[in-house]
Amino acid sequence: MSGSARDAARRGARRAAVPALVAFAAVVTGFSGTTAAAATARPAADDWKWALPPGFPVPLVPKDNRMSKAKVELGRFLFYDPKLSGNGTQSCSSCHLQAKAFSDGRAQGLGSTGELHPRGPQSLTNVAYNTTLTWANPALVRLERQAETPLFGEHPVEMGVTDRNKARVLARFQRSKAYRARYAAAYPRVKKPVTWANTVKAIAAFQRTLISGDSRYDRLLQRKARFTASEQRGAELFFGERAECHHCHGGFNFTEQTTFVGARRERPVFRNTGLFNIGGTGAFPEPNTGAFSITGNPADMGAFRAPTLRNIALTAPYMHDGSLPTLEAVIDFYAAGGRDITEGPNAGDGRLSPFRDPLTSGIDLSPEEKADLVAFLKTLTDRGFVTRRSISDPFRRR
Repeated sequence: MSGSARDAARRGARRAAVPALVAFAAVVTGFSGTTAAAATARPAADDWKWALPPGFPVPLVPKDNRMSKAKVELGRFLFYDPKLSGNGTQSCSSCHLQAKAFSDGRAQGLGSTGELHPRGPQSLTNVAYNTTLTWANPALVRLERQAETPLFGEHPVEMGVTDRNKARVLARFQRSKAYRARYAAAYPRVKKPVTWANTVKAIAAFQRTLISGDSRYDRLLQRKARFTASEQRGAELFFGERAECHHCHGGFNFTEQTTFVGARRERPVFRNTGLFNIGGTGAFPEPNTGAFSITGNPADMGAFRAPTLRNIALTAPYMHDGSLPTLEAVIDFYAAGGRDITEGPNAGDGRLSPFRDPLTSGIDLSPEEKADLVAFLKTLTDRGFVTRRSISDPFRRR
């Protein structure tokens, strides 16, 4: 066969493979037109209708915090307002930047008083669908409860609201004519709506609108885009049984912890990927010991939640401690089946950890295959999400 004939055959094979990938990915990620139709037909409040990407199910909404346009808009202003912190210098958005898919590019979060958080801020991409809401706490399952941690937490200090200053911080909003009007619109049947409870509910309502589902991958599933040859090979590796990435990063949200209206209730999964194995004991450095710090179960040592891979190219550095700087480093790490730290206080071979999950036992990948996986992961970036006006900083726009 001539070179030109071989090239034509390869192009034809790639064209034929796209429909097969669409069908396979639809099964693995759970896309269905029926779900999308149901989503657009089920408002959570009288004036609220979800505008969801094709195939996305309806997010769960607590009965005591129904969605409304006014509440979401109030939450948006609060999310971006530094007056919400104790010293008036930091907003929720300080650690969750829209341009970085609502992460902040830091290995460790930085609080309003300059104190470092032991872990990196997670992306809020599709946070409405997360079964649990932090790196490793099985009990934290509601956005309303999670918001209290950065607001009122003392170890570490994030927003820095305390018993000593919380009345003073709230008074900033009580004195504002514009905020009084927004709270009144969001909570129309409440005599004094400017409260901490209503503040937290509004922020949670806004966070539930941070929905991303218009990447090139999504458009491929809708047959509105095409993959390059490298992206195609990477997708086949990702969804195949050789690399097995989809086992921990599956479903429409590319994570194994997903909940929504009608979903089965399942015990959330946390996994040890072999990032540490201090002294061969399986230990992780304090205070980042994973779910073990909550459960006390030795088997949970170093077990963390697998985050969504949507917009993953925008959320470096990676892992709970930001210790892997690039997607290439992440692929190398999983291909090796863990990390061998040869010196220092955290020395130990994570590949030999007694707690490492068997799904992370290593993958034999060529340099080209690693590059293909990275190319596929970059197709999960939703550029519209990071520029969408309805979830952007309302103060900057003005």
